[in-house]
Amino acid sequence: MRVLIACEFSGIVREAFKNKGHDAWSCDILDTEIPGKHIKGNVLDVLYDGWDMMVAHPPCTYLANSGVRWLHEDITRWPKLFEGADFFNILYNSNIPKICVENPVMHKYGKQLVRFDQKQIVQPWMFGSNESKGIGLWLQGLPMLIPDNTVKPDNVEQRVWRMPPGKDRQKERSRFFPCVARAMADQWS
Repeated sequence: MRVLIACEFSGIVREAFKNKGHDAWSCDILDTEIPGKHIKGNVLDVLYDGWDMMVAHPPCTYLANSGVRWLHEDITRWPKLFEGADFFNILYNSNIPKICVENPVMHKYGKQLVRFDQKQIVQPWMFGSNESKGIGLWLQGLPMLIPDNTVKPDNVEQRVWRMPPGKDRQKERSRFFPCVARAMADQWS
């Protein structure tokens, strides 16, 4: 299967699908951290190149519930919210048979603009990690992920939420969880 991992610089999801034997490509405006099949550029330029599946990680800065308060403190964020929602909708509505668009839980304004409900919210701890971060999945042509664990362990951390400010904070917060990437590749292959 030809798989596009949109908006991924880390290579984590791409490698999970590659390890299952797929022709998996990541695409991002940043270089990839793990050498492999990577397109550096705008995903919209390759979106209609005959993919069988896409797992997309569009930027969540203006859509995520965690940032809703900033919309009311900085009016310059509102146009960026509309741009982010438009980009999300383009990815979700692309002509690819199997689509997963991943984003954190959205605030009410994002939900109104995206116009599609997430099919599932998973946590990394459900797949073997000791971390907590709500991962919303908008799915088309794909089944919901089946968790390995449905009972939250006692030692769960909120590493991403507690991450201190810094120049790489946004990049680090967007890094996907390898355990969830493996579950996607295992269950959707």
